Amino acid sequence: MLTVKNESFYLEDKPFQILSGGMHYFRTVPEHWEDRLLKLKALGLNTVETYIPWNFHEPKKGEFHFSGMADIERFIELAHTVGLYVILRPAPYICAEWEMGGLPSWLLKHKSLVMRSSHRSFLKHVEDYFAELLPKFKKHLYHNGGPVIAMQIENEYGAYGNDLAYLDFFKEQYQKHELDTFLFTSDGPDFIKQGSLPDVTTTLNFGSRVEESFDALEAFKPGSPKMVAEFWIGWFDYWSGEHTVRSEEDVASVVKEIMEKNISVNFYMFHGGTNFGFMNGANHYDIYYPTITSYDYDSLLTEGGAITEKYKAVKKVLSEYTDVPEDFQETQTAKEYGTVDLSESVSLFDVLEDISTKVEHIVPLAMEDIDQAYGYTLYRTTVNRQGELKFNSGTIRDRGFIYVNGQYITTTYINDTEKMVTLDFPDNVNTLEILVENMGRANYGEHLTDLKGLIKNLWLGEQYFFHWEMFKVEMNHLPEAYELSQYLRFPKFFRGYFDAAEGVDTYVDTHGFTKGNVFINGFNLGRYWNTAGPQQRLYLPGPLLKKENNEIVVLELENTTTDKIQLLDQPKLG
Repeated sequence: MLTVKNESFYLEDKPFQILSGGMHYFRTVPEHWEDRLLKLKALGLNTVETYIPWNFHEPKKGEFHFSGMADIERFIELAHTVGLYVILRPAPYICAEWEMGGLPSWLLKHKSLVMRSSHRSFLKHVEDYFAELLPKFKKHLYHNGGPVIAMQIENEYGAYGNDLAYLDFFKEQYQKHELDTFLFTSDGPDFIKQGSLPDVTTTLNFGSRVEESFDALEAFKPGSPKMVAEFWIGWFDYWSGEHTVRSEEDVASVVKEIMEKNISVNFYMFHGGTNFGFMNGANHYDIYYPTITSYDYDSLLTEGGAITEKYKAVKKVLSEYTDVPEDFQETQTAKEYGTVDLSESVSLFDVLEDISTKVEHIVPLAMEDIDQAYGYTLYRTTVNRQGELKFNSGTIRDRGFIYVNGQYITTTYINDTEKMVTLDFPDNVNTLEILVENMGRANYGEHLTDLKGLIKNLWLGEQYFFHWEMFKVEMNHLPEAYELSQYLRFPKFFRGYFDAAEGVDTYVDTHGFTKGNVFINGFNLGRYWNTAGPQQRLYLPGPLLKKENNEIVVLELENTTTDKIQLLDQPKLG
């Protein structure tokens, strides 16, 4: 087992420096796991670390998924086969710029529940989840012949709360499920006092200031072993922001300091991957910052898994302090498949009944209250007044497309500085529709309980209007018919087909489109937003492709100047 002696880590009673890389199985297709793990080992690392997102494994209460991209046991076994140790971080909350920090959105339906606390209702849901999850890990523990050498208690809890009974709960759960392994907490140096337990190893998360950070740990817990559980070698991007880059020289200099001090380290991220589907999170500080689809993170491997100059710079430093394997020989990583004609199109409103589920209520309900996790909700009601009526758009989370009598009027966004919207209702009886896009729930901080949709009734023209229809457009089903043409308005689906005999990765360039999602053979690659940036192309992993007749569907929310997309061999960030 991994133990601590004389302020150092030991494995099998021998000094052991943990050299780890972060990789999220849920952000990489399973066919690519082995490639990424082999590159991790070739760097000179001995361990792979991964979070475990609750909402990925229990998307609906009592509905558990552990296959395909969610096959955490297969990932652990593959790491073992490759010759790597494993660190697991199975807290209900992971942050990770992941949707709601990994917490399932269905928790928000329970209004009295207190997230990330020892509130009994919350703990009961965690217990139910852990009863399915934790027993899977017992056989994979190091002392049972597996590769798992450590597990984390919660995640950066000191930056959220101070409920130590809540942290103790995790120790009790691990004991209950016979997970006798090394335990640790991790926090930034400024938050270790609130996020630590006295009898559990405290680790640190930071990107620089090595000596200063460990001085803070030594002052708090004298004699602690030194480990950076998250050494931030890059950073994530958000829509309307710039692509973040950290130079290989800067990272290498900090790695050198870490190695000189014999500090254990986990590179966050070794390989970032992709926020497929609707699984990007958001940070909400002064305003709302939704994370882009790419989780490239400017890490040691690109989003598509290619070795970077930063990787090479880090390997050079590591080679000065430990034995590193020979360089990894890469094969072709991406191909340009050319232009695809999207010759078929249909309005979302033509196929609404086929791709959605309708709910009716006296007032509009938030997505969570109609049991919808992700995607879009269309809200519809009757306004039996004529003339200009005003309302405050602050109740629309996050982006609302507004229609009166079937005509597009305007778009609102959570970050609009001017919240008052004026609508002109031309008839005595009018139909008001608002299509609301959930752009990702907050994954960090005070806005973790982040309701989406139309979160309360509109105070429109100094009164409420009652009796609403709500259509849940979760995008689990794509339209089959494209010949309908009753509606010309956006959103619209565009469909085309292409062959890909080589079956290698490519990048979808949606230049000419504005905002929406791309689906390949039914798989949701994620969001694009070409007028916001910094991401201009979506990563398409080769294993999702067939040799012939691949179906590509673009859901365009706003407008387009083209009916073609390009499949190119390079990403484009910034």
